Parts: sequence; C-alpha cells; structure tokens
Amino acid sequence: MDAAVESAQETKGEILYFDVLIVGAGISGIDAAYHLQKFCPHKSFAVLETQDTFGGTWATHKYPGIRSDSDLFTFGFKWKPWKDDPIAAADKILRYLDESLDENDLRRHIRFSHEVKTAVWSSEEKRWTLEVLDKESGDIRRYACNFLWMCQGYYRHSEGYMPDYPGKKDFKGEIIHPQTWPEDLDYRGKKVIVIGSGATAATLIPAMAEDAGHITMLQRSPTYFSARANRDELAETLRELDVPDEWIHEIARRKVLFDQKEITRRSFEEPEKLREDLIKGAKKYLGDSVPVDPHFTPTYRPWRQRLAFVPDGDLFQAIRDGKASVVTDQIDHFTEDGILLKSGKELKADIIISATGFNMSALGDIAFTIDGKPLNFGDCWSHRAIMFSGIPNMAWVFGYLRTSWTMRSDMVADFVCRLMKHMAQKGARMVVPQLREEDKDMPEKPFVDPENFNAGYLTRALKIMPKQGDKDPWVHTQDYYVDKETLANADLDDGTLIYK
Repeated sequence: MDAAVESAQETKGEILYFDVLIVGAGISGIDAAYHLQKFCPHKSFAVLETQDTFGGTWATHKYPGIRSDSDLFTFGFKWKPWKDDPIAAADKILRYLDESLDENDLRRHIRFSHEVKTAVWSSEEKRWTLEVLDKESGDIRRYACNFLWMCQGYYRHSEGYMPDYPGKKDFKGEIIHPQTWPEDLDYRGKKVIVIGSGATAATLIPAMAEDAGHITMLQRSPTYFSARANRDELAETLRELDVPDEWIHEIARRKVLFDQKEITRRSFEEPEKLREDLIKGAKKYLGDSVPVDPHFTPTYRPWRQRLAFVPDGDLFQAIRDGKASVVTDQIDHFTEDGILLKSGKELKADIIISATGFNMSALGDIAFTIDGKPLNFGDCWSHRAIMFSGIPNMAWVFGYLRTSWTMRSDMVADFVCRLMKHMAQKGARMVVPQLREEDKDMPEKPFVDPENFNAGYLTRALKIMPKQGDKDPWVHTQDYYVDKETLANADLDDGTLIYK
C-alpha cells in the first residue's frame, strides 16, 4: 500500500475514501495535485489515470513529429520554469512532466490504469462513490471522496474524429487517424495524403516529408498559421544575463500573453491587416512555390480558430522544397488507388491519414448520477466554467482553446483550493451552484460562443455541453485577462453557491 492510500482518512469494506479524487494525470491533473498538496496539505487525495502512464495528450499521441502548437512558457506550469525552445516535441514535454512529479513527490498519489466508469453522488452522505476499472487486473474497485476534480481533458482519447468518407472501403491502402497511430507503419517511399489543415497536419507533413515518397496536404479550406523561428529572443537575452530561471519563465509568459492579447485585439479591430500579416508570414517561407490564394488564404476572421505555430516555417519549407504539396478541394469519394476530388482530379495514395480532429468528451464519458437521477450535462448552467448547476462538490478543468490550456487550469486550481478552504471555514461538507431568482430569465447560450471560436470538434459537440448565461458568474469568456480578475476575486458568498 503506497503513501497515498495510507493518507486516506478511512477505508470502509472495499471502498477507499479520500477527501479529493482527481481524474486524469495529464498536465491539468498534475497541476491540481500540486495545488492540493501545497495549499490544502491536510486533504487526502488520489489521482485516477486510465492510461498506464502520465501525460494525457502527450502519452496518447504517437504520430511522427508530435509537438506542442503553443509555447511552453505558457503551456508549462507557473511553478516550474521551462528552459528549452518555445515549441517542444512530446518527449521533452513528458520529461518536463516527469520531473514535475518527482520534484514534488506527486507520483505516489497516482493510480495508473484506473478507468472511472461511474460517479454517484449522495447528498445524504455528502460524498461521491466511483466505480473504477483496474485495467491491469480486470477488477472493479470502488473509491469515494467528498470532492471530485475532473482533469481528464475535453476529448475522447480512445479514438479521433473520422468522417464517413464515401467509398472508404474501396481504398486498398491504409487509412489512419493520427490519434491511433500504428507503431509499425512504414511510409518510406510511399505516396501519402494527409486530410486536414490544422495543427496535426502541419506537424505530420514536415516530419514525414523526408522519408515519404511524396506527401500531400488535402484541405477543404485553409487555416491561418503563425510561422516564425522557434526561439524566444527575450528569454535568450535574459539567460545570457544570468537572470534566474524562475524570473525568465515569468517574464517570457507575460510577454507571450501580451502578444496574444494584441493578436486578439487586432482580430476584432483590424482583421484584414492581421490577415494580411499572417499570409505574408506564410509567403516568406513558401516563396513562389505555390500561390497563397487559395491554399493559405482562409475565409474566416483570424482567431476564430486556434492559431497554430509553425516553428521555423517547416511545413512551408517542405512544400517549397517539393517534398510536400497542398491541394485545396473537396472529396467526392475514395477510390481503390486514392481520392477522387469534386474537381474531377484524382490523388493517388498508398496511405491516407485523416487528420480531422477530436471527438469531444463531456466529463470523460463517465456515467454521472446525482441523488439517484442520471445527469444530463447539457441541462446544467456553467458556473465560471468550473462548476455546474445541480452538480455538488465537482469541478471540471476546461482550459483555453486559443491560448495555452494550462493558463486556465492553473487559475481553476487556485479557485478550487480557495473554495475548499472556504467550505472548511463555514463547516460545510457540500457546495452546489444554483441560479438566483434574478438569474432565471437569462438567455441560454452555448458553452463556447461559435462567433468567438468555431473549431469543428467543438461545434459538433455543443449539444452535450452545459449552457452559459449573460451575467457573472454564469458566463464563459475564454478570455485570460477577464478570468485573471474574476476568478481570483470571485465572491464565494454571492448567493450562487449553496453550502450545506
């Protein structure tokens, strides 16, 4: 029995009880564990992780070139400095997380290969009871806690989104989704088509271009990319001046956030000029190898989808060097030898990679029950996009979709720890968000406003997500600078949180 079990306050029969259970040992779960240990040291807790290792996204994805699409100064923790290039490959990120676990003695709290199947709340007992599959033994184990902290992310790790392509069964080659990449795939000398134009396609193509016979990016419509050198000149200068790593990390974070704030402002106030600058950045690396219109001239306003960083313009370099090409067209159907396009052109392929995004997952696809009633998450109102009406003692980490996820998970962790301390001060064992009388006539709005962010994986899944309103604390802005003020200064006794 490891130290985490020994710290549990009670064991009843075969139920292990902890004050807090964290679901997920990715970057959000590790951050939550760090905060609990530091700011709520008397709370017993365990982390339940369905995979056999830590890392979440970075353990799931194993396709060539897998890397971050946002900088590690903001994607990394505020409490552990990042000391490498801004954009990093998965192995460096996993090493950073590994160090984070060891330096803070957090690994002992994690139960690997533990998949949560059900979560049942009892208001009478003021506790959650979870049925958990131990994937190593095949046994169902029962865990209980007073507070449940969902850090499992926002998409289904078991499978990615694969459209039902007409004629898919006719294709004689291999069809692959990057999320379930075959370890033995040999693409050397092969003709490869990558369907998609997002960050995954932009990562795969330059990574595979050296060994593939030829690789083609097939896109229905183009995406904006930010192409520049993979370096942070400010951080490099500070290192030369022997500034402490902790200072460099914080200064670099603030500079990145400042730059992103400016991009956000420009996307609303001068979208055409921003659009022109982004396209000019692509053309700098592409040269005259392909026309930027239509291949790299999106029709949507910049920043309505995530702006992926292309380090050193490697995607565009591969196209410029003739190792990769881009086709902007629509799929009519798959053929035996490739893909027939709406234009009548046929692309030949040995391998087709469908880099078409995620399947969203609400609360990890876990079956929730509240006092005997199955939970319909879509009926709930979002309370600061952390807690949800009608769900007691539960927080869900939903990070930022345009800036780094971790920037919000970090503030959520601060908020949850403050809430737990507040409950202790009040002698409360239960807290549940509830609409006040003045909130009941709010318009029902989607969890994320499609006019603000309209990525396909999100718009496909809005019906399973909670609602937001039009007044605090029922709004979900996806705005770091708003959250920075509202979460830190949130009134925990404003009448929207009911304590018992």
